[in-house]
Amino acid sequence: MEHPRRDEPGGEQPGFPVARLPGDPRPEGQGTPPQQPPAGSSHTPAGPDADGPSWTTYSRPMRGADDSSDPALHPRYWEAQLEAARRGSLAWGFAAFFVGYGAFYLVGQVVSAVMPSRESGFDPADPPALGPLLLLAFVPNILLGLVPAIFSWVRGNGVRADFGIVPRLRDVKVGLACGGAALLLSFVLGLIMIAVNGQPPETGISRLMQGEKSVWLFLFALFAFLGAPLTEELLMRGALWGALEHYRVPRYAILLLTTLIFAFIHQEVWRTPVLFVGGLAIGAARMITGRTGASVIAHATNNFLPALLLFVAAG
Repeated sequence: MEHPRRDEPGGEQPGFPVARLPGDPRPEGQGTPPQQPPAGSSHTPAGPDADGPSWTTYSRPMRGADDSSDPALHPRYWEAQLEAARRGSLAWGFAAFFVGYGAFYLVGQVVSAVMPSRESGFDPADPPALGPLLLLAFVPNILLGLVPAIFSWVRGNGVRADFGIVPRLRDVKVGLACGGAALLLSFVLGLIMIAVNGQPPETGISRLMQGEKSVWLFLFALFAFLGAPLTEELLMRGALWGALEHYRVPRYAILLLTTLIFAFIHQEVWRTPVLFVGGLAIGAARMITGRTGASVIAHATNNFLPALLLFVAAG
């Protein structure tokens, strides 16, 4: 049985049930369809819930679709609110997150165990003679995005409807802006940390930059630019964000929580503050648009210069 499509604005037929979030006090079918606040309107607070400036409403939980015409809500926030109401239930997002990260961790341990002897596991900076084995380093990361995608196909409406993974023009604009901000903030904070704590410890990436150019190194850099943003965003700001949003956690709390997990999930102690600051800007793209496509573009923008430097700086 095919699920109704809810991934395009205005796609509902007259009388089609409106997707709503848990906790909406009104039963389906009551109320009027949501209408976008007029551009340029003053959004004068009105009603019992309008007790402050428009930006303060962003710390409140998502409302049902019938409440999306809140006159105190800024148009850019209305967009994300309506996307959340339209997509329906993502309660399975928690299961997708834990299974996805669990698979990532376990497969990573297996890859480290089966690779040629090395105390600290597989080092992509010093791969075995067969260059294609370098691609094994990608397998655990791929699972981060594959598991949420499978959950979406089986229990949801597909990655386009559930996550908004196909970027629109607005997603490109917001993603580029937020990704540029993430790159700048990460660079500035990194310089400050080096000035205070000295040079960071050497990593596999830094040793890769001292190696020789090869097609495998190019593929590694390409995955860092395109593959990792897609898989990590499907897990973090797709499945986990959607589940928290489903249970009406305030959006600022979702931004902070997912960013904190995003920073720790990389397991790089020295870079944790840098990842957190950059992750806030990347998460802002998801929070503004309500779609994972925007955060994927922001993440890829943030990773572009490091990936390019990785390949160019190699011997």
